[in-house]
Amino acid sequence: MARAESPSRAYLDWNATTPPLEAVLDAMREAACVAWGNPASVHAHGRAARARVEEARTAIAELSLSDPRDVVLTSGATEANNIAIRSAFGERRAREGAVGASLPVLVTSRLEHPSVTLVAEALGREGVARTRWLAVREDGRVCLDDLARVLAEEEGVRLVTVQAVNHETGVIQPVSEVAALCGTHEVRLHVDAVQAWGRVPFDPRSGETLSLAGHKIRGPKGIGALVARRRVALSPVLVGGAQERGLRPGTVDPVAASGLAVAARHARDGSVRYASLAPLRDELERALLALCPAVRVNGTAPRAPHVTNLSWLGFAGPELVAALDLEGVSVSSGSACSAGTSEPSPVLCAMLGEERAACAVRVSLGESTTREETAAAVAAFARVVARTI
Repeated sequence: MARAESPSRAYLDWNATTPPLEAVLDAMREAACVAWGNPASVHAHGRAARARVEEARTAIAELSLSDPRDVVLTSGATEANNIAIRSAFGERRAREGAVGASLPVLVTSRLEHPSVTLVAEALGREGVARTRWLAVREDGRVCLDDLARVLAEEEGVRLVTVQAVNHETGVIQPVSEVAALCGTHEVRLHVDAVQAWGRVPFDPRSGETLSLAGHKIRGPKGIGALVARRRVALSPVLVGGAQERGLRPGTVDPVAASGLAVAARHARDGSVRYASLAPLRDELERALLALCPAVRVNGTAPRAPHVTNLSWLGFAGPELVAALDLEGVSVSSGSACSAGTSEPSPVLCAMLGEERAACAVRVSLGESTTREETAAAVAAFARVVARTI
């Protein structure tokens, strides 16, 4: 039997972005030819484009168990998170005279994506809201006891925001329990569900608002969605047009919408495909742990089946990532949105401290990852670690 050749490159960074489905690319190519009009125009070209936009809206509604009227198309999850969070708070001029404890409260944690934590910090600088940062457990989950305490102590909580799945560790957050606490205190909950759609089973009805990014579910970049139940009042972050009910001004791209529709339909049974990755992820993780006694798994709570985050004590995470890239393996040392910064991951700092964060490497598989790719990755790790010791 001929020996199977190793892949030219092993792509193990699916949490950063996913390779688009061929069906997505086909749909976008077709739309670029026949549905390139402005979807806000009332003529035939505009109606053809509008049909592609509404197809995407319907597909997201089906995925999120919501009504198409609940779906606001955005440029991605960063914009969706911004709209959801800022909509819960008035502008600074409405808060004039309110300082300190009298400001409305946002409750979140340092486990969140930068598109949440940096918005929280900005609201504080702008004098719009005060943030209560929840305690974080070493296993990678937000502390429910601390959330219960904060909700009992604070009378002015406007919004709680929590991830469904952590973008760096893959830890599955206790969204149902958070939702129950929010319900008891009649507080709105926003769920950053970006890493959960099509990967793990979860109830999209847990939050009043949820965010989605097309490129995380094998769709195109530059398009996403905010799902907001109809009783939730939203305010635009940008102004300048009536598109998306005035919540997201700017011309919606019907070509990207065509790809998003295909990706959203594909994601509806994605958790079954991803569940089958758990044995391959576990095999990979065991092999990497065996390479060096100074390797630790980051995030010991239940995780999504395709992610492992490992700290290589005594090594520098970004340097390992660069060395592995030269060996033909694509992985990361943190959130792709924070790439290029010299600071260690705030998520891992909150969980385990700066030392563990500085030497972390995230490996994330996807539904087309092969055993040949993971074997190539283990061999590359072995070569890199052997050179560095």
